[in-house]
Amino acid sequence: MCRNITELRGLEPAATAEEIEAAARQYVRKVSGVQKLSDATREPFEQAVAEVTATTMRLLGVLPARKQPPATVPPLRRPEVRARMAAAAAND
Repeated sequence: MCRNITELRGLEPAATAEEIEAAARQYVRKVSGVQKLSDATREPFEQAVAEVTATTMRLLGVLPARKQPPATVPPLRRPEVRARMAAAAAND
């Protein structure tokens, strides 16, 4: 279902709050079907993202260490994604 969500457990350095929230946002977007927020969807969507983020942080905090890191690099650690984010922020 959410095959595009990257594994965060076992990253070196550990997953950041930003990476965890991005994964939570992608999950909530996928299960809710909400792609663009409206006045009617913004509050419940953001609340769900906050709850999934908090739950994910707790989960990652209690799971045992992995023997090897995940096979894929999280999007927020990829230079091309960072460049797109910087360009979008500059245009705001």
